[in-house]
Amino acid sequence: MLTISVIKADIGGFVGHSASHPDILALGQEWLTRAQQKGLLIDSHVSHCGDDMFLIMTHERGEDNEEIHKLAWDTFIAGTEVAKKLKLYGAGQDLLTDAFSGNIKGAGPGSAEMEIEERPSEPIIVFMADKTSAGAFNLPLYKMFADPFNTPGLIIAEPLHKGFRFQVQDVQNHKQIELDAPNELYDLLVFIGAPSRYAIKRIYNRLTGEIAAVSSTDKLSLIAGRYVGKDDPAVVVRCQGNFPAVGEVIEPFTTPWIVEGWMRGSHHGPLMPVALKDAHPSRFDGPPRLVSLGFQLANGKLIGPRDLFDDPGYDHTREEANHIADFLRKHGPFEPHRLPLEEMEYTTMPAVAAKLEGRWTDLADDGNKKKIMAAPIAEVE
Repeated sequence: MLTISVIKADIGGFVGHSASHPDILALGQEWLTRAQQKGLLIDSHVSHCGDDMFLIMTHERGEDNEEIHKLAWDTFIAGTEVAKKLKLYGAGQDLLTDAFSGNIKGAGPGSAEMEIEERPSEPIIVFMADKTSAGAFNLPLYKMFADPFNTPGLIIAEPLHKGFRFQVQDVQNHKQIELDAPNELYDLLVFIGAPSRYAIKRIYNRLTGEIAAVSSTDKLSLIAGRYVGKDDPAVVVRCQGNFPAVGEVIEPFTTPWIVEGWMRGSHHGPLMPVALKDAHPSRFDGPPRLVSLGFQLANGKLIGPRDLFDDPGYDHTREEANHIADFLRKHGPFEPHRLPLEEMEYTTMPAVAAKLEGRWTDLADDGNKKKIMAAPIAEVE
């Protein structure tokens, strides 16, 4: 069995939160190449979106393997030391513990892993996002695997016609549920329509039972108990054959969906699909960015990548995203640009509320009978 592991972390931004420094990426690839030479990995590719480094690895050790996760952790620790020397912003900000404890989960970095039997032709797409949250892929994954207006294969391709099973996680209460599309579609939408709490973790082909997609659903604020940064998720999707075609998988991103994140992780913004060369969010630390790297697997080797959003077919989407960004920015600190109060829990909101708590009075209270009288208006001759 072949395992595909994508593990990511923000270990230092260049400049501010806008990009990953070349030295950090080079160090990451150096560490993974040494692991290949030692036989721990079959192949690897290090990439980035904004200030997040993504480690894309293939191996035969299964999901949640301690050696693989420790390799990722040690790579991030080494990268953090470089980030500190370069005085990069937020060096090591996604590393929430002081030591590795057997698994990357709960330690800050995000992970998306799947174990598969490699097919005679195995195209996969790795999506990498920056300045957005763990549930940002709910709507696109729904479009890919449950919406025939996006994916005609659900109607006309026999391997897809039985639909797909969605594993949905409640990231607040640490629970999960599996729901089938199309027969439980409305039930599914009740939950995934609230991406700040419910996130799609895995998707399976109902006919064959094969895993089709996996996402990282780690919410940094919930792990840390305080605001520490964006979640910046990753998703791995298998394509063709028993799964949607490559064109069907990237089609949902012709619309710049509104997602959580952007500046300080506290605003709504449009998710802009970009080529890797443009994955450097700057305006208001955004708008949120998405990169799509396509690979062909060949005996575990990563043939590629193909930069799938490096395509003029997405120019209109990027233009629309900029218009949406203009409109939302005009709202300033007001909702719906700023996230609702329940999503501001890990910002200054609790401190401000605590400071002013004693100044709130009941609506029936007239403020100890004191009334503020308006000054008389001078008569105008």
